[in-house]
Amino acid sequence: MSERKVLTKWYPPDFDPSKIKRSKAPKQAGPKSQTVRLMAPFSMRCTSCGEYIYKGRKFNARKEHTDEKYYAISIYRFYIRCTRCSSEVVFKTDPKNMDYECEKGAVRNFEPWRDQKAIEETEEERLNRLEEQIQVEEDENAMARLETKTLDSKREMAIADALDEIRTRNARVERADGGAALDALMTIKESRDEEAERLDQEDEEAARKAFQTSDGEHVRRIVDEEVTGSSSSSSNPPKGLITFSEEKDSVAAATAEIPSFKRQVKKKKDLAGALGLKKKPKVALV
Repeated sequence: MSERKVLTKWYPPDFDPSKIKRSKAPKQAGPKSQTVRLMAPFSMRCTSCGEYIYKGRKFNARKEHTDEKYYAISIYRFYIRCTRCSSEVVFKTDPKNMDYECEKGAVRNFEPWRDQKAIEETEEERLNRLEEQIQVEEDENAMARLETKTLDSKREMAIADALDEIRTRNARVERADGGAALDALMTIKESRDEEAERLDQEDEEAARKAFQTSDGEHVRRIVDEEVTGSSSSSSNPPKGLITFSEEKDSVAAATAEIPSFKRQVKKKKDLAGALGLKKKPKVALV
């Protein structure tokens, strides 16, 4: 049995190592390329045979480094073959839109960046486009144009009226004098003082009439001493007189029963009837 790992190898007797020459292959011209395994990044249709290649189908593709760059990001190109007619399909990366761009051999089914020009338009261009659309719509509709004209005229009239009012107010303020304003303030103050004085007089007259009798005499206030004397006389009646309350108490005391301490004999209760027992009647002996 031979050994798998030998330490020495057999060389023929006519072996000459100087005759062996190292061959150097020529360097590859053009961009570097390598074979990779990838999936179709988008759905496409072959332009040669009309075969549809769906997204995600695997291919043995040739990857190529291009000289194009987007800022510092390199752009790569891929070469695949159609599954039906074996025609070459070429697409490359698009880092600007974060997508792929089909170059040759197939047509993309759905192109999301087809309206890139409309997306990249400036604000001024967008406003101009909207104004043109509005103008076209107004030209098509005569009634809308008439209503717009009426609203514009009403707006102009309202603005003119507001300007006239502002001008009139400013002129009146300029013509106003400082002395006239002071006189107006003094007049208002005097009228307020007169009104307050008149109200005070009316209150005094009402109070005077409230404390006056029908004969025209003033009501006199009762002195505190008289009030205290009358109250004490009413509370303490003169001696020798019997009041109604004292007479009532004496009658009640006379009519009250006098308690007796005589012994009373209690009657016995018939317990036989309570227990449901009936006594037999006694038979008389003849």
